[in-house]
Amino acid sequence: MKIALMMENSQAAKSAMVASELNNVASGLGHDVFNVGMTDENDHQLTYIHLGIMASILLNSKAVDFVVTGCGTGQGAMMSCNLHAGVVCGYCLEPSDAFLFNQINNGNALSLAFAKGFGWAGELNVRYIFEKTFTGERGQGYPLERAEPQQRNAAILYNVKSAVAKDTVEGLKAIEQELVKTAVGSVQFQECFFANCQEPALAEYVKSLLN
Repeated sequence: MKIALMMENSQAAKSAMVASELNNVASGLGHDVFNVGMTDENDHQLTYIHLGIMASILLNSKAVDFVVTGCGTGQGAMMSCNLHAGVVCGYCLEPSDAFLFNQINNGNALSLAFAKGFGWAGELNVRYIFEKTFTGERGQGYPLERAEPQQRNAAILYNVKSAVAKDTVEGLKAIEQELVKTAVGSVQFQECFFANCQEPALAEYVKSLLN
């Protein structure tokens, strides 16, 4: 699995810690992590609005399989991600949230609160969240006797999302283009995207912005 980590400006100071915890968990499971957001407070400036755009481009191009993101409360990043076609983002405050989201909703992005309630041993909570997010088979349901309707409803949710959220490139073109240009402007984002993108139309669109 290819995992994108994206941090915005209010929580960029925690980027190194979050990246370290994610890499420690993911590498042991054979996953690849791409830190495509802000790596520190002086890096390419991003807000949670940009995070949703980035998640849309990376997931819909199949450059990555899963996005880990967040903001101060985690709410803004989740809302921004869920605006976009092909992105189903959950909200996670503790490891049980990650486990239940994976088993019941089986989405492709997770938003964490990196300020609210983030105190002593916060890095342990992040580590255990990542362990529950990326360990084991996804979408199995919980409790198991509810697995069949949960799997059915998760599939219906994806179908509804596809129906109401139209073509990815057209949706991105409808946004203020400076927002999108900023979202794709960092070296780390471009390296991940162009090396792994499987959708030529998205690649051409991003190239047009950068040119």
